[in-house]
Amino acid sequence: MNAEMLFVFALFVSTIIIFLSDRFRMDMVALGVVVALGVSGILTPQEAVKGFGDNIVIMIAALFVVGEGIFRTGVASAIGNVIVKLGGKSEVRLLLVLLPVVSLLSTSISSTGTVAILIPIILNMARKAQLHPARLLMPVALITLVAGTTTLIGTPPNIIVSEELSKAGRAGFGFFDFTTIGFILVAVSLVYVFTLGRLLLPKYPLDGNSGTHRSLADFTARYELDGQLHKLYIANDSPVIGRTITELSLRSGYNVTLFAIARKGRLASEFVPAMLNTLIEANDVLWLYGQEADIARLCQEQHLRAQNYMPSEMQRIQHGFGYMELLLPPDSAFIGMTPAEAAFRRRYGLNNIALRRMGKVLATQYNETRLEAGDQLLFAGAWSHIQAMSSNRDLIILQTPAEMDDVAPHEKNAPLAVIILLAMIAAMAFNWLPNVIAALLAAMLMIMAGCVSVKEAYQSLNETSLVLIAGMLPLALAMQKTGGMDFVVNAMLDFFGEMSGITLMILIFVLTNILSLFISNTATAVLVAPIGIQMAQQLGIAPEPIMLSMAIAASTAFATPIASPVTSLIVAPGRYRFSDFGRVGLPLQFLLLIMTVIIVPLFFPF
Repeated sequence: MNAEMLFVFALFVSTIIIFLSDRFRMDMVALGVVVALGVSGILTPQEAVKGFGDNIVIMIAALFVVGEGIFRTGVASAIGNVIVKLGGKSEVRLLLVLLPVVSLLSTSISSTGTVAILIPIILNMARKAQLHPARLLMPVALITLVAGTTTLIGTPPNIIVSEELSKAGRAGFGFFDFTTIGFILVAVSLVYVFTLGRLLLPKYPLDGNSGTHRSLADFTARYELDGQLHKLYIANDSPVIGRTITELSLRSGYNVTLFAIARKGRLASEFVPAMLNTLIEANDVLWLYGQEADIARLCQEQHLRAQNYMPSEMQRIQHGFGYMELLLPPDSAFIGMTPAEAAFRRRYGLNNIALRRMGKVLATQYNETRLEAGDQLLFAGAWSHIQAMSSNRDLIILQTPAEMDDVAPHEKNAPLAVIILLAMIAAMAFNWLPNVIAALLAAMLMIMAGCVSVKEAYQSLNETSLVLIAGMLPLALAMQKTGGMDFVVNAMLDFFGEMSGITLMILIFVLTNILSLFISNTATAVLVAPIGIQMAQQLGIAPEPIMLSMAIAASTAFATPIASPVTSLIVAPGRYRFSDFGRVGLPLQFLLLIMTVIIVPLFFPF
């Protein structure tokens, strides 16, 4: 054992200890590994940073963009709505609906691709069901990894062991040679997830980042707006017809706020925002906020007719319009102005419909009240205008309603997003293109088709996951370059000596499983596969069961978040700790070891 090998082993152990301590961000630790390997001279600078250009990192980044396109067009929300409708707010029922879908999807595309695409859908589901994302993401990741063992292309180790068999003069595995064994393992894993696995999952409390922000109904109650939303029809002789909203002076004349208009289109009515220059047309339906007495006076003088609205109409209007609560900071340019002088509708396309000061709602004539620092303003308007307020310096966003998470700014492009997604899946499943190229092409098409903007695409990249994966990849190269991997394997061979086929299978499974916990499962498969074949040949047994068990072991290392890109991907959105993976993953790894030893020899005898 040379000094360089000792350094790599020390770095390896130190990294795991730091990960387990949960005192530092995992992506920062991974960057530290890159720096240590580069400074030590064990890897060249090019080798140390090579992980950032690795195919798997590029593919994951592209899949983040694809997933964002699915989210921004409303496809993720629609899928989530269907699953939530079937599963309700029950964690068990949601998983019962979700996990079979995940299993089937993972048979045709990579497990990494499956999880990257599903993350926005699962986060949306968790919010609607009022569950912490950690209760759903880890079960999905576990089942995705196991389901990757059901076909030849499900996960890279499957392909690697098949190629190694071909190099050794044996017939490689066929596309469906893994299927029966894989589905048995999936079934066993599902039983585990719904029993012991659920008990071991972290039970983090919901917080503001987990989707517990107020709903539109909560804002209505907070600002005492119950009963103040009105729907008004325009009589044929109404003087409002042909006039702009500015000319109507509804706020100053009647103390009411017009924020939306239902206007008849070619096929159906549509809601349009009430802007200053919007012209009122015959047959328009006006939606306003105001007190009953003020609305009654408006109807009498302007020949309007109030009518109750249906719940379905409320759902439709909430699809395009909502609330936003903002705070006036001490340096705001609006301090000392009245809401009328601030001209919020002209500036931002939003209507100030309520004002809170010192915890109390100013219900009457707030439009002429001088604004003070600390005032809380409630605005109503189109979601697109609400989203545009994020960069405003004179008003600080306090809260946006939960319904805003369902807003799809590119909803009209949803069919294109689905077509692009299905085309990418087909390209991966039928090997028309390399996975990384298929993902990059899909990401590019999402942007070109208007499913996601360039800015949104960059914002979708999860830096924590990408840096964690890219930073840990060079460690595998360092272990291989210094001979550390060969040292571990040879030491185990010397220790065990002669053995049966079952013993060799267990040894290869455990070795692969352990190595895959800390370095890429692809790298582990590349390193261990030739050893497994050589040992099988020395013992005079068929290498197929050994290789198959090794592929399963490489894909079922769940006990650390760095074991696979799949587990790395869910760390940030699920807010998992390093120890969560060991607590939930180790029992399943042991269970799958037992099942593999039992069932693989039945289909592939020694």
